[in-house]
Amino acid sequence: MEINRLMLPPIPRPGEVTTFYSFENGAARSVALAHAAVALAAGQNATVPVLMIDWDTEAPGLHHYFPTRDERFEDPRPEARSDPWPDLRPDAHSGVHSDLRPGMRPGARAPATRPGEARPGLARPGEARPGLARPGLLEYFEACREQLQSLGRAGADLDHEERARLVLEAIDWEAYVERVDQSRSLYLMRAGRFDDSYGERADRMDWDGLFAACPALYRAFAAHLARHFRHVLIDARGGRSAAVSVCTTLLPGRLVGLFTPGGRSLDGLAGVVTRAVEYRCSHEDEQRPLLVYPLPCVPEGADAERRALWRRGDPQRGMQGYQPALEQLLRNCYGLSQLSLDSYLDEVPLLASGAAGAPGDLLAAAGCDADCHAPARSVAALLGWLEGGRFPWQSRAELTLLDAIAASRAALAAGGQGAGLLAPGTPDPNAAPLARDLLGLGELQRAQGRLAEAQECFEESTALRQRLFGDSHPDTRASRSALAALLREAGRLRDARSQYELLLEHCVAGAGEEHAETLAARSGLAATLAQVEEFPRALALHEAMVEACERLYGPGHIATLDALAGQARTLARQGEYSRARMVYERVLEGRQRILGTEHEDTLRCTQQLATLLRDMGDLGNARKLQEGVVRVRERQSGPEAGATLQAREALAEIFAAQGDLCAVREMQQSLATARERRLGSEHPDTLSILLRLASTLSEQGELEEARRLQQHVVNLHERLRGMDDHETLRSKQMLARTLSSQGDSQAARRLEASVEEGSSRLLNIRAMSAGPHDAAGPGAAPAGLGTGASGPGGAATPRMGGLPARAALAHGAGRGGMRDAASGAGRDGARESASAYSGAHGGSHGLAHEATQAPPHDLLDHKLSQLQKLVDGRRGREARALADSLRETILRPTVAQALRRRGVALIKQVYLEDGDKDALLAFTEDEVASLEGALIEAAGGRSMALR
Repeated sequence: MEINRLMLPPIPRPGEVTTFYSFENGAARSVALAHAAVALAAGQNATVPVLMIDWDTEAPGLHHYFPTRDERFEDPRPEARSDPWPDLRPDAHSGVHSDLRPGMRPGARAPATRPGEARPGLARPGEARPGLARPGLLEYFEACREQLQSLGRAGADLDHEERARLVLEAIDWEAYVERVDQSRSLYLMRAGRFDDSYGERADRMDWDGLFAACPALYRAFAAHLARHFRHVLIDARGGRSAAVSVCTTLLPGRLVGLFTPGGRSLDGLAGVVTRAVEYRCSHEDEQRPLLVYPLPCVPEGADAERRALWRRGDPQRGMQGYQPALEQLLRNCYGLSQLSLDSYLDEVPLLASGAAGAPGDLLAAAGCDADCHAPARSVAALLGWLEGGRFPWQSRAELTLLDAIAASRAALAAGGQGAGLLAPGTPDPNAAPLARDLLGLGELQRAQGRLAEAQECFEESTALRQRLFGDSHPDTRASRSALAALLREAGRLRDARSQYELLLEHCVAGAGEEHAETLAARSGLAATLAQVEEFPRALALHEAMVEACERLYGPGHIATLDALAGQARTLARQGEYSRARMVYERVLEGRQRILGTEHEDTLRCTQQLATLLRDMGDLGNARKLQEGVVRVRERQSGPEAGATLQAREALAEIFAAQGDLCAVREMQQSLATARERRLGSEHPDTLSILLRLASTLSEQGELEEARRLQQHVVNLHERLRGMDDHETLRSKQMLARTLSSQGDSQAARRLEASVEEGSSRLLNIRAMSAGPHDAAGPGAAPAGLGTGASGPGGAATPRMGGLPARAALAHGAGRGGMRDAASGAGRDGARESASAYSGAHGGSHGLAHEATQAPPHDLLDHKLSQLQKLVDGRRGREARALADSLRETILRPTVAQALRRRGVALIKQVYLEDGDKDALLAFTEDEVASLEGALIEAAGGRSMALR
């Protein structure tokens, strides 16, 4: 019989292929996919074409959730309308698929056809059989196999892509697809034609053999269907098999992985994800984006405490929750140092009770309120991330802002203008909410440490509001204030100073000399001037601020204490330790009285004072204060929270200054254990604390234990970063020194030679990178590889060039995902407490440094001139403090050669005159390890090219 052609709504671009996989509990997987399909097909006034493919040929059942019959396959005979396999459906009691036919024993399979028995023929391309002859996936790939065989030797000279194209063009895919919902464009490719030969044919299907015959076939099949459907959803079978590998590795761009509380389920999912990622990283033809969305399936009846324990775990009892395990899995897969699934996992867990819904009720339930159907709520939350290709570590707040920004941009474009004006001088009402949402998105990204993205948002928000409202409007001032603060945080001090001066001018004009915004602008400008060491003007601003606050609010007001705290930081930067101490003590006393001893601002001030006392040599009081901070942090946030670890590390530095190596070692061991549990054994912060622990062990004479730790870190650096990475070479240099101390000079020399060879290769790479690659300007992609550029909040096009393979797997989704979306965790307290003071005094001990890029040439030149004056004037203490603050900056790859040589010589001279051989040796090692620009940072925020 002839088949009517499918009339599909047009799609503007190729669709997305998404696989739903679970190691076990196939019923939950099928229900989740079915709900997702219904929800997606309902979009855009029910004009989004969606195709479901049931690839679980061993236990098919997806077709039972959509009993609507396709008229193209309908047999007019009444006797042909009964289901030949009525038991091939999800079991209503167990929730497990069964392929039992009536009269079969549990565990038995469908009978195979006997030799000589008539076998139903395959439907030819473009032809369907009535009644039972509903062909599906199995018949489609049987036809593919026949086409490959028919090509035979004639196609031997063709490449795999061309062979796949010829095979797919010869088969009419529409003959294997049926429409299951007349109110939506929802289609199904069932597992196969369920006749008497189905079980035998399913067992006989050789998925591996098809791949061997034409490796491009599965990839081309997915692309072929994606040209017609906006979403192709694949219901993969569970466990591990060739079919699972096809569905999870070769076909999808997105992978939804369901799992249950059992360790077996999560381990099975992790294994499948890891193999898919490793395959795509190691096979050039398969290096396409793959986004992974874990979907927890929560047992029915579990109370809140059990759910929290399953999710978070309990470190004290040695129980790891699924969230830390998933975060570690995704960090390893995508090469990220930090991410958080908090927001995502707050919303998406699927209740197991909804996973065993009766077949046929999904389309009816689709019209109900979401509250009446628990799986629909979970799947709707999942689609908030999946449909737009957003990363699961992006928060719900970010997704909301991105959607709002996209809507505002679309409204602006529809109005015929992209510059925010309907006509010259006429404000567009859509520009104001766009500017507001850009500011909100920038603030969120700044809190996460994604400074480059936040700067783009702040700059656009400021420009829009300038055009709409003028410079002195409160909204414009708010955007400019955020931009100025970010530029200062990022170390772009000249730009920050310019923005703060403009902001101060506009605040005075729009709000008055003593308005709170004006005072805040003065405070920001003073802090910026202090960072560029214009201390007289900075202190004058601080004094004016304090005087104004005391007059307006009183000497004990919070605003006055905040102004005094800024003054104390500037005094400390200038080296006026005694005055800074008096001011800090006044601030601390006031905050303790007004806010309480355990308020965040009080704790921050306490740690700043402890850091100051440490550098003044008052180690006893410094230790007492910092131990109090640690105790409060542990009680408030737990022993492994980011703020707690940062406070403990600051305490370890005080122990080191006291020479208490046993206390340092104990603290570093606990930090290493906590970081491994919280961040993972391969996280950069974990490896960093292990190297510091090894140095402490070496100082205590435990050389073998130090060597073992250093060798462990070297092995991980080589595997994760490569043989010639900066961190790899640095850890090798430390290991070589330990081997030399142990008397193994031959091994030490081999390592040193390896470091020298690596440095030479890096120097060559740096020389080559300064050539035509930079001609296209910042952010340009390599020729012919496509770009991922878009405005803030826009969707980026997948780009593989210039990215490491693991980073490229996630590239191409919502903007900002690969810039370490959660690296700002725990930064709030550390940003002011450590960076504000330790960045200038004791930079080698600081826990949060200013910025990773080098300061402007003139600023660094000015600092080196100051250092030279201090050396010439025999002001050793101040020279040492300034040298410590510059030792990291001077070795950065962006520093000019002349400045670098001058700075290195000056810092070495300071350490020699100070008689600190350990500091001189450590700095010399850092100089060797830096290798004149070992890190080549790609333009436009791309990942490290060598990592």
